[in-house]
Amino acid sequence: MVSAQEIETGFEGATDDEIVLGMSAAFSGPSRGLGSELYRGAMAYFNYINDNGGVAGRKITLKLYDDGYQPDPCVRNTMKLMLEDNVFLLFGYVGTPTVTRVLPLLKKFQDEQVYLFFPFTGAQPQREPPYGDFAFNLRASYRQETAGLVNNFLDAGKRKIGVFYQADAYGRSGWAGVRAALDRHGERLAGEATYRRGQRFTGSMREQVEILKANSPDAVICIGSYAACAAFARDAVDLDLRVPIANLSFVGSENMLQLLGDLGEDVETYSRYLVNSQVVPSYEDTSIPAVREYRELMERYDPAVPEELVKETYSPFPQSFVSLEGFLDAKLMTEILRRLGGNPDRDGLEEAVFSVENYDLGIGERVSFGPDRRQGLQTVYYTVVEEGRFVTLDDWQSWLS
Repeated sequence: MVSAQEIETGFEGATDDEIVLGMSAAFSGPSRGLGSELYRGAMAYFNYINDNGGVAGRKITLKLYDDGYQPDPCVRNTMKLMLEDNVFLLFGYVGTPTVTRVLPLLKKFQDEQVYLFFPFTGAQPQREPPYGDFAFNLRASYRQETAGLVNNFLDAGKRKIGVFYQADAYGRSGWAGVRAALDRHGERLAGEATYRRGQRFTGSMREQVEILKANSPDAVICIGSYAACAAFARDAVDLDLRVPIANLSFVGSENMLQLLGDLGEDVETYSRYLVNSQVVPSYEDTSIPAVREYRELMERYDPAVPEELVKETYSPFPQSFVSLEGFLDAKLMTEILRRLGGNPDRDGLEEAVFSVENYDLGIGERVSFGPDRRQGLQTVYYTVVEEGRFVTLDDWQSWLS
């Protein structure tokens, strides 16, 4: 491994013409929809900025690599981005198992001040010591998402809560969040079942359903990706485990729903029990200024993943929760780059971020950062399926009844 001392002096990733951001994400494999949608949302905003003069005359460029949602390729990609591609910062990484492997690299090269901005994960490692100083988060955490789901289920009398989770750092992060939330109410898990990362929708989750069904849960919280969670929801209905099935925002709600709809059955049969937490508001709510902006720019630019990264077919969505998150990430990233002034360098990045205080992102919740506050947003939203699409859930009691 190349040492920090071997990085050439002046390695900054910003020229007179552009600022280069590095992104490693899933553009292939069963989670490719997540990287694709996050990229599309971010590029809709960056394209708009670049078409209007960029940031102090510099275009924002994304240097992309595919990691397939696997840690080892992500580490290799990150080393290349830092040591060969001269990126200014890292942006928009996808997933806990990948991000947790990258954080020690950022600590090792901390003298070079290469920060990770707005990863698509709500896990704790990049939010707390020893790695919290090397990342900035926009989205609410998995602890907040799982606590919200648990509290709403318990308030509605659903006390026996089971967990289905991916057997890795992501799944364990969500599992720990559910357990902690239950502990605060004097409750325990009503069963747990796991699956291995990389499972496809065509795989069976019947064994996992049977494990949980044996404990007669009132609800199940799933911490996984869309292919595996859709398979679990399908097999739960087929095996008559017809209880509320909750998913975290990482799942990729639209991708999950599309897989269930492709079964050839009425989508309501398999989606009526779903309740998904989200970390951005509904893209259907055009009363929200940023949502109107997002929809307009997504339609105008309709960004596509570069052809060299397309290894499997993928049909993007006109709008999605993931692409809206990517859009908001890019909007805040642009504001931070603006605050660096006419001569951007990494030495000023932290100060630029910490100057963001009560910033209006256009979604109703204002964004603030500081030395002890490296997560910009705190709100968790909830959605259920009506007429084949996810809509905002306002009344848990009515829905659960």
